[in-house]
Amino acid sequence: MNTNIGSMITYTAGIVGGRPYLNGTRVPISAIALSYKQGYLPEEIVQQFERLSIAQIYAALAYYHTNQVEIDADIARKEALYEKLAAEQLQTSKHT
Repeated sequence: MNTNIGSMITYTAGIVGGRPYLNGTRVPISAIALSYKQGYLPEEIVQQFERLSIAQIYAALAYYHTNQVEIDADIARKEALYEKLAAEQLQTSKHT
């Protein structure tokens, strides 16, 4: 059975914030790309996301490399939000 690699990636409003994700899952491409950027090999990433196949990991990485600017910007937005929330939490805990 042949699988169209393009059918493995989808966007749906309201699911993972409308960001691209692996079809049939709620795993955003940015999550796979982040592990890859942290130095993990595809064979290691598939162990982190046990319900995914190696083919899904490679499809996500192919999408990432084709749309790297978009995915890197998504990762940067999420990291900035995390840092902002962490700083706010630290300020709140100092005042209590």
